[in-house]
Amino acid sequence: MSVTARQYNENRILAALPAEDFQRLSPHLEPVELRLGQILYEAGSKIDYVYFPLNSMVSLISQLSDGSSVEIGVAGYEGMVGIYAVLGVDRTPHEGLVQVPGGAVRVKTSVIVEEFKRVGALHPALLRYLQMLLLQTSQIAACNRLHTISERLARWLLMSQDRCKCDDLPFTQEFIALMLGTRRAGVTEAAILLQAEEYITYRRGHIKILDRAGMEDYACECYRIVKDEFDRVVG
Repeated sequence: MSVTARQYNENRILAALPAEDFQRLSPHLEPVELRLGQILYEAGSKIDYVYFPLNSMVSLISQLSDGSSVEIGVAGYEGMVGIYAVLGVDRTPHEGLVQVPGGAVRVKTSVIVEEFKRVGALHPALLRYLQMLLLQTSQIAACNRLHTISERLARWLLMSQDRCKCDDLPFTQEFIALMLGTRRAGVTEAAILLQAEEYITYRRGHIKILDRAGMEDYACECYRIVKDEFDRVVG
């Protein structure tokens, strides 16, 4: 089934394709609904499909041998999940977990790889996105090592809102602790601090940012570094 212009325009990579390039892909694009907590890829699994989020968001998670895990990147309407495939890698080193449910478009990996090799408009678009994702991953690693949990939580909430474009962020403290690679008690303390400053309101499974400018000032420098690259690529 072909994808309508309204649907694909929600993803910036697909929306930027010239008509000729999009027409080659269109018959292969399949609209799908991503469920909260759905695992698109297990770590080490084969990348049979890539996904272009529309109003959903997917976390890239690194799983460790002791059973712990931490988020190392996020992908939303600005990008594509399964980017490793265009680098000639047929398996993903990370788990792909749906963080915000919603619409996406999926396409068989072989189709995307073939289009990428044409070196048409999709080629530089995916390379720009990969650059942004690499910066995001490295900056998150530095952030997790150097900054306080409350600063990291502010950064993470802002990054999530940038990608899901939603006011109500559907996150529990357990889930946030998993994403930040920390204890739930630390997330609770950080959320209380942000709420006391009136940056957010929080009730179980729902977080709303009240003062975005204040949150941006409070968050560590990592948010602005990633946001500037996000704006450059998306804009």
